[in-house]
Amino acid sequence: MIKKVCVSHIGCVRSVNEDSGWISGEDARYMLGIVADGMGGHKAGDRASLLAVETISTDLSALEEGMSAEALQAALGDAILHANDIIYREAASNEKYHNMGTTVVALLLDGVSGWIGHIGDSRAYKVTKGEAVQITEDHTLVYELYKSGQISSEQLQSHPRRNVITRALGTDAEVSVDFNPITLSPGEVLVLCSDGLTNMVNSQRVGQIAGMQDVALEERADRLLQLALLAGGDDNITVALFELQDEALGESTKEWDS
Repeated sequence: MIKKVCVSHIGCVRSVNEDSGWISGEDARYMLGIVADGMGGHKAGDRASLLAVETISTDLSALEEGMSAEALQAALGDAILHANDIIYREAASNEKYHNMGTTVVALLLDGVSGWIGHIGDSRAYKVTKGEAVQITEDHTLVYELYKSGQISSEQLQSHPRRNVITRALGTDAEVSVDFNPITLSPGEVLVLCSDGLTNMVNSQRVGQIAGMQDVALEERADRLLQLALLAGGDDNITVALFELQDEALGESTKEWDS
């Protein structure tokens, strides 16, 4: 069994929560989770993130049972690109939404295995025994500088242009989606989050809190929110957690390897 929770907070500074988060219900064919962090000025950012979540969740909720790994990856990509088209066209047709866009990190699981698709700097982590490993790569200027060796890993968090995004959903007519295969083992936790968490709480602390198996998953999510708020809470914060419970050991499950 996979337990899941999604929480969001406006933060301490912003007047509007431009984040949107969503997780599927208990009767869903596939496990779905989405975190989107909107941008584009007053009311535009929250509109973009909401459109992303609504479009992707609607498209993926209609999937047939028994799809292959390749078909699920394609469906996830199609849903994200459909959201890009919806946001881009609404921004082009409505002046108050001009240039709106959003990040997105989306999870699609069949049993314990599936895919993460993402655009922007909202992240996915896998937490194993209290250690968080970042699965996604940020689509930001500073991450490009880091990959090319122009700045160090320590400078990633403090660079003055760390919030400049190089790829977003809805800002261009065409965009590419990054995919990562994912398989959860018993006791592991998958974290989807906006940068309102990761700019305030480092990955080591994320792993420690998310991996506290003696604490209810809902409380772990709330503790992560509170840590970000205590650190300043200068942005909206959204966190979705997915944990594979140990009783899943005896179940028949699919596993997809990268």
